[in-house]
This record gives sequence, structure tokens and C-alpha cells, in this order.
Amino acid sequence: MLGNADQIKERMEQVQAELAKKTVEADAGAGAVRVTVNGKFEVVNLTLDPSMLAALTDETADAADNQALLEDLIAAAVNEAMRRAQEMVRQEMMSLAPGLNLPGLTDPNA
Repeated sequence: MLGNADQIKERMEQVQAELAKKTVEADAGAGAVRVTVNGKFEVVNLTLDPSMLAALTDETADAADNQALLEDLIAAAVNEAMRRAQEMVRQEMMSLAPGLNLPGLTDPNA
């Protein structure tokens, strides 16, 4: 039994290293904001569509409204990317130990 535990631990470390290299992407505002997150839940890239930046500097537009919109879009994109990263990690961990009933793997909200 302990040998099996050591194998699972070793494999888990391998999976974590692999997950650090994998990424997921999410966007908000029809692509105005795009975020990439890795399997370690780190934001590795955030891209703003040039038209979004132009709207922020448009002197005829309300700067406060544009700033609030951009902030909301960034938050939405980051949250969705994190959700996708959690699902990716959950899937990898389930494949690692399909016979184990580990808490949090069957229900991502557990």
C-alpha cells in the first residue's frame, strides 16, 4: 500500500509539472480582453484589443465609464480563465487517480 502511495505521489508531482506548462484561455467583451492562465493558476498573458484601448483614450467618451467597463471585462476574463484552469487541473487529477474518491475532484465547488 505504501509503495502505491509513493507512486501516486511521484505521478502527482509529474502531473503538476506538466500542468504548469499547460494553458487555458478566456475572453470577455467579444474578445476585447483575452486572458491566458496556466495550470498553476498564474495569469501568463493578458491582451487588450486595440479598439478597447482607443475607446479609453477617446476624448468624447466618458473616461470613468470606459475604465469601469474595462475593469469589469478584465475581471470577467480572469475569472473565466481561472474556472477553465480549475477544470483542466480537476480532469488531470481524476485521470491520475480514477479509483480514488478524492475530495473536490468530482465536484469542482466542493
